[in-house]
Amino acid sequence: MRFLNRSVGRLSRHRRGPVAGLVLLLLGLLVSGGLYAGLAPASADETRTDAELIAEGRELFLVSCAFCHGQNGEGLETLNGNILGPSLVGVGAAAVDFQVGTGRMPMAQPGAQAPTKPEELDEDETEAVAAFVASLGPGPAVPSPEDYSLDGLDDEEREQAIVRGGQIFLTNCTACHNFNGKGGAMPRGGAAPDLSNTTPEHIYEAMLTGPGQMDSFSNGNLSPEEKRDVIAYLMNLREQPNYGGFTLGGLGPVSEGLFAWLGGIGALVAFAVWIAAHTTRSSKKKGETA
Repeated sequence: MRFLNRSVGRLSRHRRGPVAGLVLLLLGLLVSGGLYAGLAPASADETRTDAELIAEGRELFLVSCAFCHGQNGEGLETLNGNILGPSLVGVGAAAVDFQVGTGRMPMAQPGAQAPTKPEELDEDETEAVAAFVASLGPGPAVPSPEDYSLDGLDDEEREQAIVRGGQIFLTNCTACHNFNGKGGAMPRGGAAPDLSNTTPEHIYEAMLTGPGQMDSFSNGNLSPEEKRDVIAYLMNLREQPNYGGFTLGGLGPVSEGLFAWLGGIGALVAFAVWIAAHTTRSSKKKGETA
């Protein structure tokens, strides 16, 4: 008991010493740091550097894209000179995000146009492939939501943006996509897609990169604000009711002309034949009576 009392007294004296506070502070930091390392979420460990992202994208590219585009994105040609896959140098991350994000790439088989289908790569994998392709040469980057959103504008400014977007769309896009963005047939086996369910991000990327037979509207041709206005017009179309009755697929003169010929003119011809046949029967009956 005497030894225990002596030890407690010694500890009490050291606890009041100037070093004791520093030791306790260091001990507290070690304990709190250990608890944080063990209990903190692993999000910090999942952050990838640019080099790691590009390396991961190259691995995915070699598996999914190199067969047509070459191991370094230089593009490949067949023995008879046909392009198997174009060069991707300088197309930028936006082109990859559009093509892979809409399921057009990787392509199931070569053809006149890559159709949309369910995506084969998830968002993280698409981001990695886009980073690798962007490293091959400077090109358009993936747009941010601020590029195609009307947030921050009041009601009058929104209406003006929609009107401007409609004028730009009717001038530059209706020849292929129809006046309400429903798409249509194109030469050489192509087709302008229906934009009714396309996301604003992919519409912006399509204007920026010009996929397939579509023209490329760089920022020198259409400013970022004008691209935003076109998207605002297309989004506004989705909210508008159809005041004309049957939409007929929304294909404009194609479906309307077909309906007019088969329905309208066909009905008129049938009615004319019925009148002529009825008149002939009436004439015969009058002759027999006479």
